[in-house]
Amino acid sequence: MAMSDRPRLLPPEPWPQRVSRILAWVAGAVVLVGCSGLITIDVITRFLFKRGMVESFEISGYALAACIGLGLAFTVTSKSNIRVDILLDAFPRRVRVVCDLLASASLALIAVALAWFCWGTLAQSWSMNAKSISMLQVPMVVPQAVWWIGIFWFACMAVLLPIQAVMRLFAGDGSGFDALIGSLRVTDEISQAGVERPTDEPAP
Repeated sequence: MAMSDRPRLLPPEPWPQRVSRILAWVAGAVVLVGCSGLITIDVITRFLFKRGMVESFEISGYALAACIGLGLAFTVTSKSNIRVDILLDAFPRRVRVVCDLLASASLALIAVALAWFCWGTLAQSWSMNAKSISMLQVPMVVPQAVWWIGIFWFACMAVLLPIQAVMRLFAGDGSGFDALIGSLRVTDEISQAGVERPTDEPAP
C-alpha cells in the first residue's frame, strides 16, 4: 500500500475543528489514565497491601469533569449532540435552514452562558485559594482550569459554527451548510459510526 493510500490520522478539516478533535483525544487519554488507570492501580494495591496507594476516587472525579469539558467542542463539530428533529424532513428546505440556524444559535447562547459562569467558579476558587478537603489537598483551580479550557473552547466552536454556516449559505454552498450544522440523516449516522454499506446495496 502506498503511503498516500493510508488513512490519515487527522482528516483534512479547518484548524478550529482540528483543535476540537485533538482536545477530544486528550479527553480520552484523561479518562484512560485519570480514571481507568488509577482505579486499576488502587484495586490492585488494596488487594495486595490492604490499602490504596492513590486517591483514585477523587482524581477520577477531576478526570471525568476534565474529560466532559474537553470533549464538548468535538461533540458539536461532529454533530454528536442529541437533536429532536423527527419532523424536520417534512418541512421545506428554507424552513429546515431556519430551524438549523435557530438550534445552532440557541446552543451557542447556552455555551457562552456556561463558559461565563464556569469562569466565575474558577475565579472564585483562585481568589479563595480553595483546596479539596481530602488528604491530597488539591488546589481546586488546577482541575477547574482544565475543565474551563474545554468549556471555553466549546463556547468558541458553538459560536463559530453558525457563522461559518451562514457564510457558506451566502456563498451558495448548501451542502457545506448542512455539513456544519444541518441535521444528520440516517446515512450520515451510519457513515459516522464507521459502518460500510454493502457494494450491491443501492444508496437511498
